Amino acid sequence: MLLTIDVGNTNITLGLYDGETLGPRWRLATNHERMPDEYGFQIVGLIEHGCCSPDQITGVCMASVVPPLTTKIAQACRDYIGHDPLVIDAGVRTGVRILYENPRSVGADRIVDAAAVQKLYGGPACVVDFGTGTTFDAISVEGDYLGGAIAPGISIAAEALFSRAAKLPRVDLDRPPSVIGRNTTHAMQSGLLFGYVGLVEGMVARFRKELGSQMKTIATGGLAEIIARETDVIEILAPWLTLDGLRIVWELNQ
Repeated sequence: MLLTIDVGNTNITLGLYDGETLGPRWRLATNHERMPDEYGFQIVGLIEHGCCSPDQITGVCMASVVPPLTTKIAQACRDYIGHDPLVIDAGVRTGVRILYENPRSVGADRIVDAAAVQKLYGGPACVVDFGTGTTFDAISVEGDYLGGAIAPGISIAAEALFSRAAKLPRVDLDRPPSVIGRNTTHAMQSGLLFGYVGLVEGMVARFRKELGSQMKTIATGGLAEIIARETDVIEILAPWLTLDGLRIVWELNQ
């Protein structure tokens, strides 16, 4: 089985693949303070909770945008699973041509997302990833990574309101009863939820003007489903797209 790991600034996402089939998957909070041994015990525990044995793991593929954690988790995989991860970087074959001014500055997660779109859905496409940032990535009809846009994530915006405004509370990202909030909590939830829906709809429309009317819109990330319920511009909901991309890139490098 293949273990895939996507290390983000807010969450670490893991999944087990048996061939092309994604089995157990998990989201963990990113914690910079954990040591390799702690990550090792945690990963082994998750694998066993998924009714598997670490001995069944035949390889590990990892994308990371948090360099200090890359080395810690790689060491955990070596020490506790017995495999040195394939870490997505400039020297790894992805099948994606990167048409960015500085290809090395593109996050590994965005590249494996493009690899997954190229293989599973085809271009042209706009990938909306709801993570620490809300990113919009453009994939050409040939499957090339063209570039994109980056906005603050919903959670960052919510935390900024709480921390910078003395009278505003911390709120959950739930759907309020109406767009016009009649108390502070509902007003904040309306601004966060429907405000980001408006952001997505506006950006998708602008991407479509540049990529053409055949553009697909694919949403991924932990908050993708919440936003997708409120708009019809998201055509494909793929919450585990990055893990799929890691599997695809792993196969290309075997």
